[in-house]
Amino acid sequence: MLHGIPHCCKIHVLFPLACLAALLAAPAAQAQGVAPERYQLFGGYSWLSNSLNGVSGHQESLNGWDTAFAIRPWHDLRFKLAAFGYHGTNQGAAEHPYFIMAGGQFGRYFGREGAFVEALGGEGNVNKNWGANGAVGDTASFSAILGGGLDTPISARFAIRVEGDFQYAYFKTNAGGNNNAPYYVPGLPTFFGRFSSGLVWRF
Repeated sequence: MLHGIPHCCKIHVLFPLACLAALLAAPAAQAQGVAPERYQLFGGYSWLSNSLNGVSGHQESLNGWDTAFAIRPWHDLRFKLAAFGYHGTNQGAAEHPYFIMAGGQFGRYFGREGAFVEALGGEGNVNKNWGANGAVGDTASFSAILGGGLDTPISARFAIRVEGDFQYAYFKTNAGGNNNAPYYVPGLPTFFGRFSSGLVWRF
């Protein structure tokens, strides 16, 4: 454990730091003669390291989708909108969380390869009965991610993107109370590792 972060999430903490170090140490794309594209549209697969009700001994990862749109850069910084969601079952309850976020993406090109770091904040939502054995829980939460990724071109306009993030989300659940009033159950995860991979259209 690393300050409450599951061992499986450590790579998602170190990956964005490695990306940031590479961005600061290497020359900018303009020095390589590469002009950055105006917009980026991404879509692909996403993996979340744990379920919302995944307390110790009952941890289960979730699979889902990821999409994002980033506008024209200003000094290598882009405004980015992202939406991603997951589905799965854990402790006898189906979970279908999704997140809508916005923030900044800072990137550089090294030859034709691209790398970026990002910080986003927004809202997460989930179905009402996501707690253990279908217990009622919060359906909305603030969420934030810090991460980074790499773009490997496969043509002039398209690239394969691999991204790793460290995500915070705070959902509360009822855990069997009579009044169905959500409260925080000790051991519920609030920090997650997130991995995404897919195709980015650079135009």
